[in-house]
Amino acid sequence: QVHLQESGGGLVQTGGSLRLSCAVSGRTLSGYRMGWFRQAPGKEREFVAAISWVDSQTLYGASVKGRFAVSRDNARNMAYLRMNSLKPEDTAVYFCAADQKLDIRVPEYTYWGQGTQVTVSS
Repeated sequence: QVHLQESGGGLVQTGGSLRLSCAVSGRTLSGYRMGWFRQAPGKEREFVAAISWVDSQTLYGASVKGRFAVSRDNARNMAYLRMNSLKPEDTAVYFCAADQKLDIRVPEYTYWGQGTQVTVSS
């Protein structure tokens, strides 16, 4: 089965930047779309970004559009989330996800990582 593991989280000041990485193993990601989600304590899981396999089309949640950038390196089986202009409200556990359905507008994902903590301080 596919395994995903996030890394790159940490503590950053307001206005700072972080790049999260998602390493994929166990199966090739050929044909997979990748997504990023986040969840803060006591809040619902929130869609952050998605990227397609072939043409790298992207989709962003309204709260992060213009500040975050999702990318992927298919040869390295990696996905990334560059987060700029971070705000305290970005504090959450960030998860990467993968699914074989090609449409990045589909909200469901089959495979999930364990998450990495991002904390933004004032």
